[in-house]
Amino acid sequence: MLKTYTDLQELYTAAAALFVQAAKSAISQNGRFTVALTGGSSPVETYRLLATPEYRDQVQWEHVYIFWGDERWVPMDDDRSNARMAFETLLNHIPVPKAQVFPMWAPDVTPEAFAEQYEQTLRQHLGKEGHFDLILLGMGADGHTASWFPHTAVINEREKWVAAYYLQAQNMYRITLTVPLVNQARQIVVIAYGANKADALFEVWKGERNPEEYPAQLVDTAIEGRVTWLVDADAAANL
Repeated sequence: MLKTYTDLQELYTAAAALFVQAAKSAISQNGRFTVALTGGSSPVETYRLLATPEYRDQVQWEHVYIFWGDERWVPMDDDRSNARMAFETLLNHIPVPKAQVFPMWAPDVTPEAFAEQYEQTLRQHLGKEGHFDLILLGMGADGHTASWFPHTAVINEREKWVAAYYLQAQNMYRITLTVPLVNQARQIVVIAYGANKADALFEVWKGERNPEEYPAQLVDTAIEGRVTWLVDADAAANL
């Protein structure tokens, strides 16, 4: 499902409402809500909305378990850290128990070893099937999502739930949930806006199948209603 908004505030509000709805549903049915956050600029205003009383007070945060979809392998006080951004905009402003927040970072360990540890943590919380209640994603102008960048080996990983690899183009390690784990989520919300996303969004939705070039095509939209793309008119200009 693709929803287009002419006003960015409406897009942010829709994303926040989907988050709250997913949390209420999961907690009502299973007593807890597992969510993987995304980084970059796309979710910032949505996180800020969720931290306001109107949205914050609708969620039973004591039953929320927070993970990340991907991360730059940098300390959490680094400006590039997805976790830092999430704490500053959302997590420092809501009563979620610290023990239920799992950033993709730890000191004194290699990214590859940490990816294995993170996978074991996920297996403990998600069970053998590995179903997140909600995964939030963004999409880059190059068609990447999570840390599935074009022409990287990680987009073909089908055994691991979490993978770490060195991204030569950025001169850093990235850690990411993998395609099979993401596609097992009960709900996925992808946020993409801006004219610089228009070409990639067209290719992902209307172009020939070419996930090596446009990895966001790997988000499985086969099940009706499970994946929602929230985009603005600029990003949707070519559709």
